[in-house]
Amino acid sequence: MLAEHVLGRSRAWLLAHDTDPVEPAHEAAWRQLAARRLAGEPMAYLLGGREFMGHWFALTPDVLIPRPDTELLVETALHWLQGRVAPRVLDLGTGSGAIAVSVALGCPQAQVTATDLSAAALAVAEGNAQRLGARVRCLAGDWYEALPAQDRYDLIVSNPPYIAREDAHLAQGDLRFEPRGALTDENDGLAALARIAGGAPGRLLPGGAIWMEHGWDQAEAARALLRQAGLREVHSRRDLAGIERISGGYL
Repeated sequence: MLAEHVLGRSRAWLLAHDTDPVEPAHEAAWRQLAARRLAGEPMAYLLGGREFMGHWFALTPDVLIPRPDTELLVETALHWLQGRVAPRVLDLGTGSGAIAVSVALGCPQAQVTATDLSAAALAVAEGNAQRLGARVRCLAGDWYEALPAQDRYDLIVSNPPYIAREDAHLAQGDLRFEPRGALTDENDGLAALARIAGGAPGRLLPGGAIWMEHGWDQAEAARALLRQAGLREVHSRRDLAGIERISGGYL
């Protein structure tokens, strides 16, 4: 994949031209990328992007790498939006914009707003939205604080940082290279989820819904947070591995 990326050629072309000489600049670029990969840096950063929901999203080390598990959140959102006229959707902590842009592309009539505390992340999200032709309004700020006071939404979605501060996984694998602020709340892993759930009733329109992604062992706690916020019909949905991956409820 690195050779394909450096040369801008398909794997089939490379196999058909495996004895062709390689330009020194290309060889140097490949060696540099290979060294970074050997150090453990994720392929998504080396290639500058990854596919999510059938679309290629540009990525930088300023944003979390979107995982296939998160597609459940988008699929759930799109299913709920079916039949609704010009629904207003909010994606909190958008990062690369993978969720917000995918929702906007899957429901073109939706009015999608995406927020993030990181200006660098918002730049990536805005770039992805523009390149993919998605209508997404990007706002800078800390969760709901980024929003105009009068804004209300039919649907709130979020994949917030939910790894506990002391979790050993933060020092392992791809997580070592991803932005720490997108991974952990520097608390018990529930702080961001609590803020999002707690603020939802004040930002949802009557009958509106919220869905949050969380850790494999956090579904019960996430449901409790949603119920404490006064949301109804709170429940969780399982991913393809059978893990309760997202939890939500209705106003």
